[in-house]
Amino acid sequence: MTVSSSPRSRSPLRLALEQFHPEKARPESNLERIRERLTEHREESDLVVFPEAALSGYFLEGGVAESARTAEEVALGLGAAPPGAPDVVVGFYERWRRRLYNAVGYFEVDGEGGYRPAHVHRKLFLPTYGVFDEDRFLETGRSVRPVDTRFGRIGILVCEDFWHSLPATILALSGAELIVVASASPARDFRPGGAAWPGGSEADARGGRAAASEDDAGGGRPAGGQPANLARWSRLASGTAEEHGVFVAVSQLVGSEGGKLFPGGSMVVGPEGELISRGPLLDEGTVRATLDGVSIERVRAGTPLLADLEQMLPHLQHSLERSTRSGRWRGRRGHGHRRGGAGGDFAGLRGSGGAGEPSPIVSTDPAVLDLDLDLVETALVRFIQDEVQRRRGFERVVIGVSGGVDSAVSLFLACRALGPENVFGFRLPYATSSADSLAHAELALEATGAHARTIEITGPVDAYLDAFEAEADGRRRGNVMARTRAVILFDQSAGLRALPLGTGNKSERLLGYYTWHADDSPPINPLGDLLKTQVWALARHLGVPEEIISKPASADLIQGVHDEHELGIGYPEADPILHWLVQGYTVDDLVRSGFDEGQVDLVHRRLSSTHWKRELPTVAMLSSSAIGAFYLRPVDY
Repeated sequence: MTVSSSPRSRSPLRLALEQFHPEKARPESNLERIRERLTEHREESDLVVFPEAALSGYFLEGGVAESARTAEEVALGLGAAPPGAPDVVVGFYERWRRRLYNAVGYFEVDGEGGYRPAHVHRKLFLPTYGVFDEDRFLETGRSVRPVDTRFGRIGILVCEDFWHSLPATILALSGAELIVVASASPARDFRPGGAAWPGGSEADARGGRAAASEDDAGGGRPAGGQPANLARWSRLASGTAEEHGVFVAVSQLVGSEGGKLFPGGSMVVGPEGELISRGPLLDEGTVRATLDGVSIERVRAGTPLLADLEQMLPHLQHSLERSTRSGRWRGRRGHGHRRGGAGGDFAGLRGSGGAGEPSPIVSTDPAVLDLDLDLVETALVRFIQDEVQRRRGFERVVIGVSGGVDSAVSLFLACRALGPENVFGFRLPYATSSADSLAHAELALEATGAHARTIEITGPVDAYLDAFEAEADGRRRGNVMARTRAVILFDQSAGLRALPLGTGNKSERLLGYYTWHADDSPPINPLGDLLKTQVWALARHLGVPEEIISKPASADLIQGVHDEHELGIGYPEADPILHWLVQGYTVDDLVRSGFDEGQVDLVHRRLSSTHWKRELPTVAMLSSSAIGAFYLRPVDY
């Protein structure tokens, strides 16, 4: 990386990655924050990189058009570029030629006191699976090429572009010595046993050196490891850098967007695949690294993989052309694209025959549900802070504290996120409620120091049932109790200017074992993606009193009836089955792997018959602007 023609006289590039948490759908506000950051980098950095969708947040759905800007508008919004100002790379939703793109622009100092767009890369691969739906709202980019800057030739990619090997290879073959990747990659899979988080920075004299302070890349990381998808980013960055002898910088978004947690973990990797510097998990921060381009020459001389590729490229191009002519190549998704990547003429892998016992497809070991509890705790605390305070502007929460493990875990997490002075716990007993429930609720409230209040619901519940529905059975009475509690919590939230916090776990939600528009009604729920057995594990990790954890799970709506009685199966047996079913494995797959057929059938029936409880009310669609079908905005828009 240089401004000089003589390699040995080149000045190292001072690179900074800004791990950024944008305000949702507020481009002008985010531009103002970016301008403030750039002022801090004046004379300190040559190039500052912001993540994908830094101007608006990532999950905009149908709101993309409202936040889209032209590259010229972004350049103008970056403001003044006085002497010593850095060049800037920033991700934004772009309006170009009357179409919308997920883009990243390189903005260079124009010499006249401002910025100009030197290059715009439009995202090639638009993920449309899982939580992603980009292809519905955006156009696909059509080219990839590096940009010549005052610091040398730099390649730019956006998120999934980098998960495919060819774009980075093209950039390296085109002379890029630094590949910058702007990303917004939500955290997934908080499993234990992964690589430990390596800390804020690691320097290696062979490739570059890091410069990170406590409030930059080194602060705020949890004691555990890293989400599985972030570990893959590390492998990709290291492998690409080592294969092509280039520097790779990945700038990640951070923060929660409607429950999708961006983990941060931005990184700079040197040409031997070595980690130079790395950002914190789940926090904003600045990752700094000084990149000396001379190291590229030494690495490529020792391992000339890129030169070998250049030599073989004409032959490989012929092979690529043959593969496209063979009919195996597919066009854009929706026009002949097939998930899985195999053409219709592919017969599939198979053996030569012979008998043998089929191998298990999945594991019956309950350890598949284990979590990195340090990391989960940190993520859920950040989630509560972001969704309550930052997104919705509340300082307080109200929680119904039942004496069970779920409400206790939500209470503990809320107190750690917001402070016990901002958490209001309500015991809402009915006349037939277990005495243990009331005592255990008090135990949890005392352990956390949250505000505590008891409101009897016997009077209002009986006033309705005795007067109008005296013959109602236990199930109906229990639902009235649950919905009465929800009414009280929402009213208390209005009086206290606090947000209701949910306590329902993933097992109950998947099995449909809860009262619709009661247990599931709070707008924020930290436990909704944790199975019951995982909640128990997290409870022990948080220090919830053992009396609460070890007692049988019960909704405490009917005396003496526990969850297992009503479900017909215990959570330790149901949770592994749920885990595999929601990942797409079939009943036959699980039975073949050793799960009890009766239990699998029971869980599958409940899962398949309760999808309606996990959705908003079904509305008859009569227009082309139906909410949730055509008019689409994320919950935190």
